Amino acid sequence: MGIISSTSGRSLLDHDQNGIRDDVLRLGSLVNDQLRFSVKALRERNLDLAHQVISSDERINQLRYKIEEACLMTIATQQPAASDLRRIITAMHMSVEMERIGDHAVGIAGIVLRMGSEAPIKPLVEIPHMQTIASDMMELALDAFVKMDVELARSIVLRDDEVDALYNQALRDLLIQMAQDRKSITRAMYLLWVAHNLERSADRVTNLCERVIFAVTGELGDYKPPKPPKTA
Repeated sequence: MGIISSTSGRSLLDHDQNGIRDDVLRLGSLVNDQLRFSVKALRERNLDLAHQVISSDERINQLRYKIEEACLMTIATQQPAASDLRRIITAMHMSVEMERIGDHAVGIAGIVLRMGSEAPIKPLVEIPHMQTIASDMMELALDAFVKMDVELARSIVLRDDEVDALYNQALRDLLIQMAQDRKSITRAMYLLWVAHNLERSADRVTNLCERVIFAVTGELGDYKPPKPPKTA
């Protein structure tokens, strides 16, 4: 009788966790689309697409709340222990981080609307590249979550440096532009805000990866990549 009860409990817990996992993947896909669409709206001066990004944010918020409620209900009713509990907590925290990435996409869309039909102050070089890397990182982070792959999660964190380098380049270029032409300050600030939203999005993806590492190892904190050995 105890074996049957234990098996039934395990089945219910697996069912709940599978539902949570599927919703996390759905949320990640929606958020990544938002990030892509926001930069696409900027590149194409597409105000309709920018409005679409903003109006879709409520859908992301509701899915985040659904995941959090499912996680809390599973913890309360199934009383998972050890690795199961860490995975559920990881899913809950990931839903919060991804919802905030969606907020960054909404921020970019809002900037597009403020710019209107006005052309950017400089060619969009770093910004689309930043978005591509951040979106790639997101896809891989979700893959690491499904597979509970610590090494993949750690490798994704390293790519944040690429986004930071692009952000710093855009920052330098735009600051020079503003110093040379005061009339360009407003348009330059628009692009700085866009770049900042993308840089923060990549930072939040690293948080997703750190949560995956926690789920598997129990280690909680900022992941610090090992430093390369010193050359003679």
